[in-house]
Amino acid sequence: MAADLAQTSPSESVRTRALGLSALLLGMGALHFVAPKYFDDIIPPELPGEPRTYTYASGVVELTAGALLLPRRTRSLGGRLAFLLFLAVLPGNLQMARDWLASDKPAPLKAGVLLRLPLQIPLLTTARKVYRAS
Repeated sequence: MAADLAQTSPSESVRTRALGLSALLLGMGALHFVAPKYFDDIIPPELPGEPRTYTYASGVVELTAGALLLPRRTRSLGGRLAFLLFLAVLPGNLQMARDWLASDKPAPLKAGVLLRLPLQIPLLTTARKVYRAS
């Protein structure tokens, strides 16, 4: 396995990262339209307008970034868009953690929502690596 990793070229590594981000973004983007209520519920109430508008807008951006990550010639743009998107949705992830911690949800779910927050860091760093190396 280590030998396989050592033989991976930098361009293959970037491609692999881009494809992984693309799959995540395309899947989550589609969910914004299939199950919008879940996403509506984590929109910070301080934002003006209707939560559904933010849900659909972020779904469109996720689908766009995911699609841009697929072809090599638009991969850098897709990585930049993904990076900005991950920054933009961070308040929603924090809102979700705040709401769930104050709720009567079971302790394992509360722990999961807290453990989910640090996962934003590898998403940001991976998107950054993709746009810088593409």
